[in-house]
Amino acid sequence: MAKISACIISYNEENKIEDCLRSLKDIADEIVLVDSNSTDRTVDIAGNYTDRIILQDFLGYIEQKNFALSHASHDWVISLDCDERLSPELRDEILALKDNIDQADAYEMPRKTFYVYRWLNHCWYPDIKTRLFNRNTSHWGGTNPHDHVITEGNNIVRLEGDIQHYSFDSISDHLQTIDKFTEIGADELIRKNKRFNIFSPLTHASWIFIKLYIVKRGFLDGFAGLTVSVLSYMHVYIKYSKAYIKRKKMEQD
Repeated sequence: MAKISACIISYNEENKIEDCLRSLKDIADEIVLVDSNSTDRTVDIAGNYTDRIILQDFLGYIEQKNFALSHASHDWVISLDCDERLSPELRDEILALKDNIDQADAYEMPRKTFYVYRWLNHCWYPDIKTRLFNRNTSHWGGTNPHDHVITEGNNIVRLEGDIQHYSFDSISDHLQTIDKFTEIGADELIRKNKRFNIFSPLTHASWIFIKLYIVKRGFLDGFAGLTVSVLSYMHVYIKYSKAYIKRKKMEQD
């Protein structure tokens, strides 16, 4: 039976870390937690589940997760964020395949989000994520803060059980994240020398609203679906607006 390392990064997640770690029981043969010097009880709570806790200043989402991978003892890794946990169905699927886990290069699964007061069944679902993979042939990549796993092989098997994502506890929480992530995203657009113009905030934002609310039928998620679609529009609009202003300031210097 293959052994699996769970790799998690954390910072001030005392309210969610325990449910995440508890869901890995019987799945993970070790848990590697890389913590960015939390000031709450995150590390104390995690200490009840693992002694593999590494303190590391935050390097960036992609860099921090790859740092965690480098400290895993086993080749196969399952990676979760602190606000995620394995559903019972997904846990059973992973347990069943541990004897033959090498039949695939990696495994992907849908992620279902609980937003403030209800599950989102449409606008953010299924949000397919590769989270179980061999670290010798896979690594974290993408553009911060939107990281994803890049796998060398082509045989990626999709599991049916959900990752349960307990995202935002309130609209205020979502707005704070938008401000933080749009700053990181704007810096990445500048760093990668992406092309955009004065109309980019509006065009990119409009498409994301249409995609979530109409194409993915977010209107069926009620008021939560409308809120997510509008705030996703706002997220993209602000990101490109910040990038446009940053580039203008750079050109004036």
